[in-house]
Amino acid sequence: MIKKAFFLSLILSLGSIINASNRVAYTRPGDMLKIPSSSLSRSPYLFQTGFGSEIHNFSPLNVSKGGYFNMETGKSGFLFGFSFTMAADTTQRAHLKESSYAAPVEFGFHVQKRVYTYQDVSISLGLQDIVFQNTDESSQLSLNSDELSLFAVVSSEKEVGSYKMNTYLGFGTGSLGPISTPQFDDDGSPQTVANDTGSTAGVFVGFVLNTPYFARWGGIDIVGEFDGTGINVGLRIPLTSDYRLNLGFTHIDKLPHFGDTYWAGHPGATLGLDMAVPRAIIQEPVAQRFGGPSPFVGDPRKLYPVEGETITAQRDSTLRIADFVVHSLRDSMSLMNNEMRNLIIRLSAMEQKSMFLEDSLKSLKLDQNVQDKNENDALRHLSRSLRFFYTGDYRGALQEVEAALELNPNLALAYARRGSIYYKLGDIQRATIDWNLALRLDAEYDDVRNILRALHENRLRTTSVIKE
Repeated sequence: MIKKAFFLSLILSLGSIINASNRVAYTRPGDMLKIPSSSLSRSPYLFQTGFGSEIHNFSPLNVSKGGYFNMETGKSGFLFGFSFTMAADTTQRAHLKESSYAAPVEFGFHVQKRVYTYQDVSISLGLQDIVFQNTDESSQLSLNSDELSLFAVVSSEKEVGSYKMNTYLGFGTGSLGPISTPQFDDDGSPQTVANDTGSTAGVFVGFVLNTPYFARWGGIDIVGEFDGTGINVGLRIPLTSDYRLNLGFTHIDKLPHFGDTYWAGHPGATLGLDMAVPRAIIQEPVAQRFGGPSPFVGDPRKLYPVEGETITAQRDSTLRIADFVVHSLRDSMSLMNNEMRNLIIRLSAMEQKSMFLEDSLKSLKLDQNVQDKNENDALRHLSRSLRFFYTGDYRGALQEVEAALELNPNLALAYARRGSIYYKLGDIQRATIDWNLALRLDAEYDDVRNILRALHENRLRTTSVIKE
């Protein structure tokens, strides 16, 4: 509360400062061209530096230029900045080529503090343009109190799909107040000076629209603002994740006076370059870290939470980590693809083996069916041969046995039957051979063994050969 009261009292006490500012676009802390800005959380960058310039005449060339450096310290919310600028030549346009005008160099210091945040709204108070400059009267630097700019700014941050909108509304004194507008003669030289409002304090508004174009480097920013004097528009184009090219136009509402003599509110084309150095990644326990990418350049939101305040890691380090993870995932995917290819090959081999086994099984079933059929036919022939045997038709019985053996040459019963037929026909030798074959095929054939034993002991009755 003491700090807030201090800033408010400072604003009220310096509300009557006369302004005579030279604010070169893109040389003050923040993402805007000429007005202050605020953010919900600490900047993701250790510091930012760069340069800006405004072209107020092309031929002959008339340029105001400057450079800057700013950084945010710790978690206190203080933002400090330093800038140096050189104003454009105030000589009449017709005499610019012969002009020997040497613009004074201004060294400015800036400080602001974020004093309040709630959801997507933040409020910052600050003092800009603590300017020291060299003058014609003295070669030493002296403080120019006319340019002191006290301000208060309220910001709001919204997201709509892949777009992000930051809006700013504030008021300020000094160089943030309205600039006196001169009246020019027909030759472009200033005639009289008339103050726009008669007030040294003014209101400023602005917005930054972050687009998804060049999203890998933070996206293109579209900038628009009213700085109390005129309307400024610009583009912040990322060249890399750390560098941005700043383009734009200042005071476009005064473009019809572009050919007039330069003054503080003169319209111009802006060109600048911004370099941001990211903060180092803060190592924390895995359970306390929040995943996700780093924020866009110039969009300090969605940072890693630490003790209630969001913090971000620098984008390049995040990209390197992401690149490492992507390469690891690619290696894992390649390994998985190789394993899947091997599994597909094994599956194909197993399918071929399964088809081979199915064919083999079908072949075995077919062979078994053929064997069963042959065995059935052979047994049918043996049944007929037995009928012929008992009727005494030994030749018919022999033919049926031969037919049975053609169908199943391993049928022990057929050999035994043929041996009995030969025995009845009186051919003891063939009978003995067939009985031995039957016994070899079926070692458990006791009837054939008993016959051979009886034949060996001459206990079988001999028979006479049947006449044809």
